[in-house]
Amino acid sequence: MNCFIIAAITADGYIAQNESQTSFLWTSKEDKKRFIELTKRAGVIVMGSTTYASLPKPLKDRVNIVYSRSKNFEGAETTQDAPAELLKKLETRGFKEVAICGGAHIYSLFMNAKVVNKIFLTIEPLVFGSGIKLFSEESPFKLKLLNMEKTESGTLLLEYEVDYLNPVK
Repeated sequence: MNCFIIAAITADGYIAQNESQTSFLWTSKEDKKRFIELTKRAGVIVMGSTTYASLPKPLKDRVNIVYSRSKNFEGAETTQDAPAELLKKLETRGFKEVAICGGAHIYSLFMNAKVVNKIFLTIEPLVFGSGIKLFSEESPFKLKLLNMEKTESGTLLLEYEVDYLNPVK
């Protein structure tokens, strides 16, 4: 099962200024295009309840899965499964790829479970100064840069492979 994180950050490393802000409001058209392309290819997206609640509606042409302990969301399946267990269930349903779409807690949950193969990271030429970091807890893993594209507006589209075999020391 291919499991990838897809995220956009500012030049100073934030995915949002606060919990109610969604990256769809401040990212470039190139980031939005890549997000749609990669998540539709995967067919299933996973996110936390705060991230899902920030969307105007469920993302179409994708199975929307939300981590939630107490709430159900219209247009989405909810789960509390450990990442590896969720991926096994999705694989039995025929999925070969899963996009992890945030927020910081969910990114950390999947990284620390060591199930993420790749990270698609967009760096936007913006500075928030403060806000929510990409990961909510330590996730010390090495990454190998596979691809990099710079857009006319200065946005960087990066693709990394996660290297679990060589821990950060």
